[in-house]
Amino acid sequence: MKVLLFNGSSRADGCTYTALKEAADVLEQEGIETEIIQIGGQPVRDCVGCRQCASKGRCVFEDDPVNQWVEKAKEADGFLFGTPVYYAHPSGRILSVLDRMFYSGSRYFARKPAAAVASARRAGTTASLDVLNKYFTFNQMPVVSSTYWNMVHGNTPEEVRQDLEGLQVIRNLARNMAWLLKCIEAGKAQGIQAPEAENGARTNFIR
Repeated sequence: MKVLLFNGSSRADGCTYTALKEAADVLEQEGIETEIIQIGGQPVRDCVGCRQCASKGRCVFEDDPVNQWVEKAKEADGFLFGTPVYYAHPSGRILSVLDRMFYSGSRYFARKPAAAVASARRAGTTASLDVLNKYFTFNQMPVVSSTYWNMVHGNTPEEVRQDLEGLQVIRNLARNMAWLLKCIEAGKAQGIQAPEAENGARTNFIR
């Protein structure tokens, strides 16, 4: 089993990474393979709503790694998405990446456990978590919870390491992720398959 952890910060080893690394260490202790993907250190395109990915099966933009990350998602069993807080909101880069990955590769994320982690000096974390969680609930992904909101506070990695409660929440989140992944694996071994979703009905409220 493998969990992909996406770092939506422009700082490869900053506060968001510190939280994700705490989760990755616990997951590894639980026997879950992990990979932290740094998305913030390079330019990424925004989704332009062309909808060509529906027919092509991949994003039309090939000049950044988004399609490579969707390929990784095919083989992954769970996901953690981390973001710093900008103006009480997730980073623009993680939103661009999520828009494109979920439009072009939603089938590779569906029914796989996910969670969001936010990092801030002070505030805006709950609003940021709310934005990211909507990707999961829209795409039939079990949302992994912890013992408080999945957030850490600090202006530097050193300050984040002083947030003992925040890191405790992140560790509990990782343990719950590992537990849920193992439960899903055990269910599959007993022949329990994911349900097929209904589709086709679309209601427009302006007629």
